[in-house]
Amino acid sequence: MRTIFVLVKCELGRAYEVADAAVQTVEEVSEVYSISGQYDLIMKFHLDDEVDVGRFVTGRVQTLPGVKDTFTLITFKAFA
Repeated sequence: MRTIFVLVKCELGRAYEVADAAVQTVEEVSEVYSISGQYDLIMKFHLDDEVDVGRFVTGRVQTLPGVKDTFTLITFKAFA
């Protein structure tokens, strides 16, 4: 299992719509938070090891209606 975070920039006024769509349609999503700064949302995903991260982000996240831009962070180790 691999964890990634995707920062999402949304079209103006559509952040809540994008967040709802992610939660409802992307089963790998763990958490979605609204944030301040250059991006509007941060999404946490748990992916199986065989999943291609690039294809997942371009095919499942960037295609959500209202998504304008993304920035992906791939994690290595979780510290408790």
